[in-house]
Amino acid sequence: MPRKPKKPQPPKLPKGEAEQVRIRREIGHDFALKEDRFGRQRLTPGTAEARRVYEVSNGGYTSTGGIVRLRNVDPLVGITSLTRQQREAGGRFRDDFERAAREGLQPQSWSERVDGGRVGGGIPDRALSAGRAHAHAAAALGHWEVAEVVRGICLEGQSVKALSERTGDGRDVVVKLLKVGLDLLAVHYGMMMGRRAG
Repeated sequence: MPRKPKKPQPPKLPKGEAEQVRIRREIGHDFALKEDRFGRQRLTPGTAEARRVYEVSNGGYTSTGGIVRLRNVDPLVGITSLTRQQREAGGRFRDDFERAAREGLQPQSWSERVDGGRVGGGIPDRALSAGRAHAHAAAALGHWEVAEVVRGICLEGQSVKALSERTGDGRDVVVKLLKVGLDLLAVHYGMMMGRRAG
């Protein structure tokens, strides 16, 4: 009697991810969760939201009165010298990146797989548009040092101190590069006018 082939077993979740998913669902912060191909809710890898750690007192459950604390502060909020437009531009850049990551990782629906006449080889329009939006914003940063600092803080959630140690530049230099990059993004997104050389 032939044996039935076993269904592929889902790989084990990284340590602590299931608990982080559970806490986010309990408090309604499930906006950063996505389903994997096994139907499990997961954190979107490579995003600042996935790196944030939620801690709950009182045994780890909000239903029993536990208080939720977010261990690391978003650097866009923590750097007090940033203007409102700089914060908004950094947040939008992060949103573009996370949307591109989410859309690019989602399995295509059946109709999108069957439709062979689609421009772009069957890639959904929303994935192409999310990827383009992020690529155009990244190109607006211009210089690689500016782009590295903006990516580190907006997308990776690193602190100014951590970036300063990684790059070997002083904190004031890192903050200046960040502000230049966020101003470039704000101009790119139409939040402020660019200055003309005089």
